[in-house]
Amino acid sequence: MLKAKQNPSIIWPPETSIETFSGTWWVAHTKSRNEKAFAMQMQKKNISYFLPMTENVYKHSRRVFRSILPLFSGYVFFCGSEEDRLEALKTNRIANIIPIENQKQFINELLPIERALTSGMNLAPYAYIKKGQNCRIIAGPLLDTEGIVVSELNKTRLVLQIDILGKATCLDIDANLLEIIETD
Repeated sequence: MLKAKQNPSIIWPPETSIETFSGTWWVAHTKSRNEKAFAMQMQKKNISYFLPMTENVYKHSRRVFRSILPLFSGYVFFCGSEEDRLEALKTNRIANIIPIENQKQFINELLPIERALTSGMNLAPYAYIKKGQNCRIIAGPLLDTEGIVVSELNKTRLVLQIDILGKATCLDIDANLLEIIETD
């Protein structure tokens, strides 16, 4: 485990904003637990990247441990030329490179995350639940209840259906209590 000072910078080059990066954006889907090592190699090659990270604090045997983990496990965002993309591939830490079709929209989606992190806020990973996904409740009196997620009036609702009757009901629920049911 790296000490706090040994972790790579969240943004490279430091003291800049992702708005100022020039080139094409890509998403590096890294091999398992290779995000920081990939970022350090990008620093050595002077290729611009954004690796959002968050501090994780946990206790074990009355000791408090702190670690800095990627906010989006398995992903590093980088920007540069075609040569930079090829250099990234040469690191042997990438499973796949995902091209970004709408560069402007992508930057606009990353900017709020950058601003929050650079202002000192600690972000936490959050399940991305889309309207229409099948989910299961993971805690509370309705543990293991399954349904379909809908959003109405800025609320997350879980729809419980009785298909044979063609009827349904719904309940308001905190999205933190839901896990996505993987379908094959």
